[in-house]
Amino acid sequence: MTHTSFSKTRITKSLVFLIPLLLTSLLGFSQTNNTLWYDAPAEQWVEALPIGNGKIGAMVFGKVDDEIIQLNEGSLWSGGPRKNNVNPDAYQYLQPIREALAAKNFELANDLTKKMQGHYSESFLPLGDLHIKQHFAGHGDVEDYVRKLDISRAISTVNYKKDGVRYERELFVSNPSNVLALRFKSDKAKMLNLHFTLSSQLRGEATVTDGNTISYSGKAPARVDPSYFNQEGRNPIVWEDTNGCNGMRFNSLLHIASTDGKVTKNEDGIQIADASEVILYLTAATSFNGFDKCPDRDGKDEKALTAQYLKDASKMRYESLKQAHIQDYRNLYDRLAFNLVADKTNDNLAKIPSDARLKRYSDGNKDLELEAFFLQYGRYLLISSSRDGGTPANLQGIWNKELRAPWSSNFTININTQMNYWPAEVGNLSELHTPLLEFIEDLSVTGKLTAQEYYKTRGWVAHHNSDIWALSNAVGNVGGGDPLWANWYMGGAWLSRHLWERYAFSMDKDFLKNQAYPIMKEAALFCVDWMIEKDGLLMTSPSTTPENLFIYEGKRVAVSEGTTMDMAIIRDLFRNVIAATEILAVDQEFRDTLSKKIALLYPYKIGSKGQLLEWTEEYEEEDPHHRHLSQLYGVHPGIDISPLTTPDLAAAASKSFELRGDEGTGWSKAWKINFAARLLEGDHAHKMVREILHYCDPNDQGTGGTYPNFFDAHPPFQIDGNFGASAGMMEMIVQSHLGEIHLLPALPAAWKSGKLNGIRARGNFELDLVWANGQLVSGKVTSLSGESCTLRTTTPIKIKGANAVMRKDRDYYVYEFATVPNKVYRIIKSKH
Repeated sequence: MTHTSFSKTRITKSLVFLIPLLLTSLLGFSQTNNTLWYDAPAEQWVEALPIGNGKIGAMVFGKVDDEIIQLNEGSLWSGGPRKNNVNPDAYQYLQPIREALAAKNFELANDLTKKMQGHYSESFLPLGDLHIKQHFAGHGDVEDYVRKLDISRAISTVNYKKDGVRYERELFVSNPSNVLALRFKSDKAKMLNLHFTLSSQLRGEATVTDGNTISYSGKAPARVDPSYFNQEGRNPIVWEDTNGCNGMRFNSLLHIASTDGKVTKNEDGIQIADASEVILYLTAATSFNGFDKCPDRDGKDEKALTAQYLKDASKMRYESLKQAHIQDYRNLYDRLAFNLVADKTNDNLAKIPSDARLKRYSDGNKDLELEAFFLQYGRYLLISSSRDGGTPANLQGIWNKELRAPWSSNFTININTQMNYWPAEVGNLSELHTPLLEFIEDLSVTGKLTAQEYYKTRGWVAHHNSDIWALSNAVGNVGGGDPLWANWYMGGAWLSRHLWERYAFSMDKDFLKNQAYPIMKEAALFCVDWMIEKDGLLMTSPSTTPENLFIYEGKRVAVSEGTTMDMAIIRDLFRNVIAATEILAVDQEFRDTLSKKIALLYPYKIGSKGQLLEWTEEYEEEDPHHRHLSQLYGVHPGIDISPLTTPDLAAAASKSFELRGDEGTGWSKAWKINFAARLLEGDHAHKMVREILHYCDPNDQGTGGTYPNFFDAHPPFQIDGNFGASAGMMEMIVQSHLGEIHLLPALPAAWKSGKLNGIRARGNFELDLVWANGQLVSGKVTSLSGESCTLRTTTPIKIKGANAVMRKDRDYYVYEFATVPNKVYRIIKSKH
């Protein structure tokens, strides 16, 4: 090769590499908005700003002279390990229930089903509050107030001016050091006069251990009933357990790490006077030592843990601690970038406070930057509430202020916990999936006992609620729960999909062999034993569909047979277990068993309106617009139904979607974004993005939407809507559940031009995409495992470095090619 030709080749390659950058400039991408900001302190909890590291969570109000920072520790729950045989007579009711259902005596079946319940789940608890009183020399008004949360660095700040002095606060929760760090500064010397105290709703006591450290030690209750369960004569909060295991201990430490002011202690806290800068570290720990160990008798030494955290953090200067935090956080957050071409008339939107901006958007105004932010905010919240070594994100992530939280802030596994983790793999945050996967392993242990005690089956089962103790029985205080929600048997089977998804995205055969497959197999064994044969087909009995009712002979019915969701989950589980046995070359006999049974599963049924039925028969729905769309599990997260593979079923699913309507609570709309994306209805999906981003007043508990701090409003707050919406927006741009990577499958007209870098696809691929005027322009596919790759697009493309075979499939171009591990394949738009 001559020097000239070599230069031309280099220029050509450089241009290919620069195309996305050039397009970014030419298309007018705005800088992604990474900041929430407000011009006043928070008055209510859903206005405060969340920060966290998967273990410590904090809500920052930003008040001027009487600040409160509400605190959580992820493992601080009521109760202790689950007790066995709480309902030893349960099994005797199973056959009578099945006989009643066969005779369509639904009322009797419902009453008998209640007799197969156990205890309620325990509750996620608030750690306490950090109170900060600030005293000022003058009495002037506060000016230039700004409260911010920068989600690109996971740092919250409060700035304001008073009596000519500029005050600044900076807060973050360090994952490497496991401390909440706070820095107070004034731009004039000796103007900071602060008083710090710790308090808690839990039983405990604050002490000043030395001149610069406050310790708060306490105990969690032995039992906390759900907020919706209030039985006359029963104390909903029990502090002492008469059965031998009291609640867990906890400890928090607040340490003055550095200041130039005068430090004094008093009865309830620490006073700092005449300072220009104050730096504090706060840490916390509990005695939780695993789902199966008494946290009191067999717990960890929480005080030793906090002392060590504080000792290690105190060795670091504040700036070093901060930089380590930013590096650790950005290693996760920066993996994915999302930008949409915004209207130039919206250039000044960043100057509008975030709550006012959300209201403006809710009034029908365009704000593509806000939509892009909402996707990334979901990733921010997941990074902040689910980290390796911590507990899974619960109904409120890691943030809760109530002693009896809504729905106990537990793990609700009939959709909500699963939804929390939908953005983990596709959003390039696979490590954050780990706490849930480890929890599933715990649940499979307790679930095995539940399967044996309640149903005399093999395998493991979990119902609709769980907690840090891996509760697996149907809840209801041994007969007080409504089977509508309490007696649902598919929690373990659905959660097993997460084990398969981790494998599908990572292609990690060691994980599949040693962790995923054994648990998936046991979940399948339960389903094999649980089903009955009827008219030559296999179905579940009893069965419910979360959390919906039908009308039969004028009565509301919850318990029936073979609901569509049950059968879809079992079909999905059996398919994944069969695939795992083939990949691992194990359990041929079990594979054959499942292959025979999957062919006999009760099939999908289409009703008189062309809709996909939710039950085995076309019953009248008690609530035609119910928030759950459980019969569409096969659309999402399952893979049974797609316009590309099963157009008739997809049309029926779309009809069910239409009949159910777009209304619903926050998390319900989030699921519907995913449904619409999988049904390739991009504009419909975008409509619900707009609707979930509807401003919800903190005082209005009537409708779902988004609170001023961008928490999802169920209402009240549930974090699953944030996570589900983030995942749904990614489904609109890339899908990979059908064994191929579908590029821009549900791109709405509103997102005509944009870019998304770092999204993950099954098969262990990572993608960057740039599109303009609704058409793919360029991109790249990085193959991390060397799996064969199939791309589907409406745009003809060229794939650099691949010997791709192209075929037409209706209006799509489908490209198949072999890949090499860790090789990048560049995509450019073809003219042909």
